[in-house]
Amino acid sequence: MYKLTTDGFMIQRLIDNAFIPIAPDNTDYQNFKKQINADEAHLENADGNLMTAEQAKEFVSTLP
Repeated sequence: MYKLTTDGFMIQRLIDNAFIPIAPDNTDYQNFKKQINADEAHLENADGNLMTAEQAKEFVSTLP
């Protein structure tokens, strides 16, 4: 499970509270995108509301 940060520059991995930068060369970031696109993880918006799988995939498609 992941959550968007309010500043929009990082993704929080909720299992260990790690903050993942939106950086294509970061392996945690690559895994985040892979898991969202494979429906293996869920994504919350910055307010803590769960996004649908389609919304999460659409969001991820806009990222570098």
